[in-house]
Amino acid sequence: MGLVGRMRGWPVTITEPGLLDEPIGLRPVRARDAGIWRDARVRNADWLRRWEPTNPETPLYRSTISPYLAMTRTMRREARQGLALPWVITYGGRFAGQLTVGSITWGSARSAQVGYWIDEAYAGRHVTPTALAMALDHCFFVVGLHRVEASIRPENHASRRVVEKLGFREEGLRRRYLHIDGSWRDHLCYALTVEDVTGGLLPRWRNALSALRAGQSGPRPLGAGPGSAGAGSAGIRRSPGAGSPGVGWRGPGGFGGSGAGGYGETGGYGGPGGHGGTGGPGPL
Repeated sequence: MGLVGRMRGWPVTITEPGLLDEPIGLRPVRARDAGIWRDARVRNADWLRRWEPTNPETPLYRSTISPYLAMTRTMRREARQGLALPWVITYGGRFAGQLTVGSITWGSARSAQVGYWIDEAYAGRHVTPTALAMALDHCFFVVGLHRVEASIRPENHASRRVVEKLGFREEGLRRRYLHIDGSWRDHLCYALTVEDVTGGLLPRWRNALSALRAGQSGPRPLGAGPGSAGAGSAGIRRSPGAGSPGVGWRGPGGFGGSGAGGYGETGGYGGPGGHGGTGGPGPL
């Protein structure tokens, strides 16, 4: 895995002000989010537990902020090494979840994996696909990645809908890929490359969402037709250097308590040595 000096396009805060009822934002994770993060994780324990990594030595839901602070230290180091882009998702300026592009490999691959989780209070508002489209446009057209993967359990229909709405290809089944909720679980591999999103993913998602709101049959796979000109959205705002100097982890998403990272299918904290996939339950 190649390392880079300072990764292009990080740290950055990205805002889409007009697509949903309230502005959607992606900003770097910061230490002072610890209390908000702890409250959200405890409140959403039942919502997220089914997709969390199994690690008996490190409870998933604790009342302290130490897991978050450990995660932040790990992510800062990995972002400095060019291995991850870890964001908080905000909705109307409020903490709504997390999204990380991690396991970044440079050299001839220029690939990564993505993981995310959303607070149940914000489910069903198109927050997750919007944030994911924003993140991938930044990765492809600013950072310079070529391929991004998402690994999702077959029964996690809500998270599969998120990536399918955005035109991810299903590329096959990874047998007993990750230890989740007490057992080794199969995961489906989904992927996009930069060639799949000519014109930008967010403009295509904007068009699909407009069709959905107009009462049509729903958004077609976004690779099926042309997008609007330009990567991203005409209204998107980027603030280079905003937030923390960069934090991240290895793996498809989540909260790492050590250099190895701890990853749940929701992007949830799994403690040292954990690992996981992407996505979360419920309508996203």
